[in-house]
Parts: sequence; structure tokens; C-alpha cells
Amino acid sequence: MVSSGPSMELLSRRIHLVTGKGGVGRTTVAAALARVAAAQGKRVLLTEVGDPEGGPSGIGSKFGKTHLSPDPEPLGPPGLSGCHVFATRGHELFAHSVIPAGPLIRAALRSRTLRKFVAAVPSLYELGLFYHLLTLLQETNDRGEPVHEIIVADMPATGHTLALTSLPEVLLDALPDGPIPRYMREGQAYLNDPEKCLAWIVTLPELLPVTEAIELIDGLRATHVTPAGVVLNRVPEDPFDAEEREALTALLAERPMHGELGFRQADAAGTARKLLEEATDLPIFELPLLDGRSPGDESPDSETLPERLAAWLEPA
Repeated sequence: MVSSGPSMELLSRRIHLVTGKGGVGRTTVAAALARVAAAQGKRVLLTEVGDPEGGPSGIGSKFGKTHLSPDPEPLGPPGLSGCHVFATRGHELFAHSVIPAGPLIRAALRSRTLRKFVAAVPSLYELGLFYHLLTLLQETNDRGEPVHEIIVADMPATGHTLALTSLPEVLLDALPDGPIPRYMREGQAYLNDPEKCLAWIVTLPELLPVTEAIELIDGLRATHVTPAGVVLNRVPEDPFDAEEREALTALLAERPMHGELGFRQADAAGTARKLLEEATDLPIFELPLLDGRSPGDESPDSETLPERLAAWLEPA
């Protein structure tokens, strides 16, 4: 089922996880969704998962910023802020919640050797990310209201996303008591509640990304996170009807012609769409290929893509 846009679902849930295979445009789509929510008057936080030494911010680049800090900062559009989610910040916050020695903990976690050790321990890295996100979710203002009404999270690629969404169940099986299970249960109350959290799977109209998207949908459901829909990104325009397409296919079989590549891309997009429709009952939200740009194009005009996609998604 091809749908017009996820606006209603976006405004009625607090948490939106944007995930998918690397290179499919997750960051651009996440930025566009956050713009839509902020334009509707919501206080929106747009986050990305990263590493303090991981280089420039993908989210920040969409708003003219080279880097984002782990603390929310304005991104420009009214009501929209952004931050980086770091495992080290989560470890620091978690340790401070159970051990009242904040400065000592911060100093220890600044050690590069310790950070490398923490990143290598199974589930410990995800624990830091999870707790940082949980802290942002639970932050309230002086009136006891959530500081961030909606959080749009630009998640890492498929495998890392599933490692994060499966973390509460994994740790609760291993550690039934103590502060870690308590925070895992608090996180589960958000992530596993379809009235609070939805996942958006971004993919391209190509066979391999679509196949991985279908597997990701199954993986999210296995970790009790509700997929809301598939965002089919960079869909090329197809100006031909079925009869015209049949005639052109026969003509191209006889000899190559200028424009054949674009014709084949539109044909492949149709095949990918059909595969998605047959494999899942989720709604499919199509986003157009803007300016014919290729995947990974980082030209200056790419900064305007989230704004243009937001205009495409926003209800009239």
C-alpha cells in the first residue's frame, strides 16, 4: 500500500526510530521527519548515534553545522534541536546515577584506553547509548512537562539498530535485579509500547536494500519494536503507462538508446515496490529522486534536501 505521508503517526508518538541499510538516506529522511513535526508546533529533538572521535555530524551537516554536542542545541527551525548520542555520555550518566562521584567518573571515561575497552565489551557500548537516549526522553521542564515532545532518532545501520533494540531483553535475562534492570525496564516502557514508539525503515527502490529492509522489519518485531512503515527513498519518476513501457521494452531489445538507464531504473523501482508490497502489510511512503542526485552525493545543495522532503511530506 503506497501512502502519501507519515504525518499523523509522527505527531501522535513520542519516539521515532529511523533505520535502514547504510547509504539509503536515513539521515536526510530523519531530518525531514523532524522538520515536519517541528512545523506542526512540537518541541522536537533530532538525535544521531555516533562517537566523540567519529568526525563531522551527518545531522549537523543538514543544518549548516559541522559537529553536534551530546547536549541538545538549536538547529535553526523553530522548535527543532539536535544532539549526538554518545555511549561515553551514557556511561557517565549511568555511573553518576549509582555512584555519587561525578568528576572522578568523567575523568576516568575520558581515558582513550578505557573508552576502547568499553566499546569492545558486548552490550556495554549499547548500554551507554540506551541510557543517554533514556535520559533525554525523561528530561522535564519546571512544569514537569517533557522538554522534548517528540524525539526523532537517526539510528545506526541495521545490525547495530537491532543490537540496541534487543538490549533490554538481553540484559534482563542476564541481570534480573539491580540498577541496570531497572533502567532497562524504564526503557522498555518506551521502546516496546506502540503508542509511544514507532520505527521507520528507509530503503532504496533496488533489490538488495529492499531485501535487507524486509529482514529488518522482522528483526524489529522480534525485539518488540513496532515498525510503522517503509520509506522508499529516491524513487525515480516513471512517465510511461503499461502500454508505452511494453512498446519501449521491445524497442530497447533491438538496439540501445539514449535514456535507457533512466528507463531501467524506473522499471527496477517498480519491481522493488512490488516486492515490498508482497512481503509486508506496512504502508510504503515514497520519496522522489530530487534533481537526479546519486546516492552519497554530498554537494552543498544536499543541505536543502531535508527541507524539500519535509515540504513533500507535510500535509496540505
